Amino acid sequence: MPTPVLTLENAALTLNGNAGPIEILHDITLSVGGGESLGLIGPSGSGKSSLLMLMGGLERASAGRVTALGHDLTTMDEDALARFRRDSMGVVFQNFHLIPTMTALENVATPLELAGHRDAFGRAEAELDAVGLSHRRDHYPAQLSGGEQQRVALARASAPRPRILLADEPTGNLDEANGAAIVDLLFGLRDRHGATLILVTHSRGLAARCDRVVRLRDGRITEDTAQEAAE
Repeated sequence: MPTPVLTLENAALTLNGNAGPIEILHDITLSVGGGESLGLIGPSGSGKSSLLMLMGGLERASAGRVTALGHDLTTMDEDALARFRRDSMGVVFQNFHLIPTMTALENVATPLELAGHRDAFGRAEAELDAVGLSHRRDHYPAQLSGGEQQRVALARASAPRPRILLADEPTGNLDEANGAAIVDLLFGLRDRHGATLILVTHSRGLAARCDRVVRLRDGRITEDTAQEAAE
């Protein structure tokens, strides 16, 4: 395996529910190498998205340790985690999470501006062009199709050149044709920027394109399999 960029050591996640604490993840030990593509699969409720949230510091481990790019995420406060994600991670959600009052270009440029990039809008234009949406740069999310909104979300996630790219069911709200196009773009962005790609999916076809697949059930890893990525 290439040098690990993300490591979980006996990580667990417990959340408080109305009926008391709920154990979501149990004793997760996992390393992800630089430039690797990793698919997280399993039935609904198995803990896939929760594991992705732990990896991105969006949930804090209740036990164990999560280390990303040499930083212990379990000891960082919320402000430090937010800065780390801004500078080192890109996150793509199933529901896009675009800012409705901003154009496609502004949505992509905003995280670059927050990070202090001098040519935020120039880079944002280049990223929109890379996902085939330069002609929609001045349109608002409500004026875009679901597939186009997800392309904007991909451009926004990749624009800061993150070393780690996380995707939670990126094709879940799209039809087959748009989903396939998003998958091609996702792996293309990974290849173009050399990022490590970790994605949650129910799609066997999408999982088959990954270098490695981790299967979860009831909050535990039940299988960790390296495979040949599809051409």
